[in-house]
Amino acid sequence: MTTLTHLLFQSYQRDPDRVAIIVQHAGQPDRPVTSRDLLEGSSRYAQAYRQAGIQPGEVVILILQHGEDLIYSFFGAVLGGQIPSIMPFLTEKLSPERYRADLAALIGITRPSAIVTYPEFESEVRAALKQGDSVRAVLNTGGMTSRFQPDLSLLPGLERSPDDIVLLQHSSGTTGLQKGVALSHRAVLNQLEAYSQSLGLNSEDVIVSWLPLYHDMGLIAGFLMPVLREIKLVLLSPFDWVRAPYRLMQAVSQYRGTLSWLPNFAYNFCAQKIRDRQLEGVDLSSWRAVINCSEPVRWESHRLFYERFQPYGLRSNALQTCYAMAENVFGVTQSDLNAQPVVEEIDSEAYLTQRVARPALDGRPALKMMSSGRAIGNTQVRVLDDKHRDVPERVVGEIALRSNCMLTGYYNRPDATQKAFTKDGWYLTGDYGYLAGGELFVSGRKKDMIIVGGKNIYPQDLESIASQVPGVHPGRVVAFGIYNEEAGTEDVVLVAEVDTEDALERQQIADAVRQAVTRNSAIALRHVYLVSPPWIIKTSSGKTARSANREKYLKEMATASP
Repeated sequence: MTTLTHLLFQSYQRDPDRVAIIVQHAGQPDRPVTSRDLLEGSSRYAQAYRQAGIQPGEVVILILQHGEDLIYSFFGAVLGGQIPSIMPFLTEKLSPERYRADLAALIGITRPSAIVTYPEFESEVRAALKQGDSVRAVLNTGGMTSRFQPDLSLLPGLERSPDDIVLLQHSSGTTGLQKGVALSHRAVLNQLEAYSQSLGLNSEDVIVSWLPLYHDMGLIAGFLMPVLREIKLVLLSPFDWVRAPYRLMQAVSQYRGTLSWLPNFAYNFCAQKIRDRQLEGVDLSSWRAVINCSEPVRWESHRLFYERFQPYGLRSNALQTCYAMAENVFGVTQSDLNAQPVVEEIDSEAYLTQRVARPALDGRPALKMMSSGRAIGNTQVRVLDDKHRDVPERVVGEIALRSNCMLTGYYNRPDATQKAFTKDGWYLTGDYGYLAGGELFVSGRKKDMIIVGGKNIYPQDLESIASQVPGVHPGRVVAFGIYNEEAGTEDVVLVAEVDTEDALERQQIADAVRQAVTRNSAIALRHVYLVSPPWIIKTSSGKTARSANREKYLKEMATASP
């Protein structure tokens, strides 16, 4: 079996002048990167790693923003036989103190041999190092040699075996940086083969992505898959997209993009922020799939996105879904791209109190659930109870999976690796959901569950209900539990961002949120906290950081108390 290194060379040998990636930066001309550019540019980094004494099999942390240096430093490690791992770059949206703590934790657990960053960020990196750390070299992009013709004998990546670890993916959660998902060449290539088949990927496809490469959605679907399967990739800056989301639409139109992946919040964000004047001449009819890859996916977000962009050629069956996680490299399930994802209405009370997804009855509160699709070809999915036994169809339990593209383990964390699997080798995802007719419906994270009077409440469901109340920013809502000692159970707190500062208008919105949640769920919501944007904390991958928001709320309440 081949490796990622072999695929890079084969692509170069077939057509060195083929444009593999088009790198976009706001205010700059688009930069085409050919197979020759990719190999020669990456070889500069492979040479730098070798000269710094970094050995094959050692970890290299990359702290770089969108651009060619990130691309070349990553594949340079692959060519050199090292193990690259991309970490988020410090931005104004991340707490510097938290960032430094995460970096120090990552260094302590992962024990990298080298870190690559920009000259101006080198002092920040060195400040996170402690005596006795494993890091032997902090390399900066300013010290790279000029491009040169690679000498194959100097690239140990060709000597690596399919079962060797090729990369680490680090979670973007509030404590997840300490768990690096170690993936082998074999696992990555097995995933790419199976997932490509589920998409019907072909040589005419053009993938357009703004997703950060430190997240599995961006790294695998929006980077490695197109590069290694020789599909043209248009790569935008995540920072440019956040500031000007219309750039995604313009890029799809300009390059006739066919495939993109978005987290759920991005559907709302695009629909709300993009103006008609920014879409002049835009044609989205080439998009055959815009894939929502979140836990869970939301029908309301799809509807909002479709209604906004349908006038520009977006087809309704282009809006698709999948369920993915780094531990399976990426895709676990995928909806059928030839049809619209399955959407069903279920009885709200049965779902929230009995953990059963029964069809909705007339006159009773209902929830709309959207399927994340069916398991891709090489992956099996089960839903288990607390004792790891299969539950009946439509009963909510923990999602478990098994495939030929699973992680080798959590890097340097055998304890965490062992806990993640059942005795018979099924990976426990930590996500709740149910199966119906082979379709997987994801409820939310197990750790985020709120228990109110014995009822299991999924915060995502309450957030979805509140997001539909006029005056509330969709997707800018967070729900969590606060233990009430007097009642002996948790109280639900819902925080929502609103634009108005008028006290009367805020009171009316808060009352409407309470009524909507109480009417459409199994709880009577009392605690609604309205805030001005941007209050709600997100992870570096755009997910709502519930524990961090809970801490922020408690601090504000403590400060406000007399």
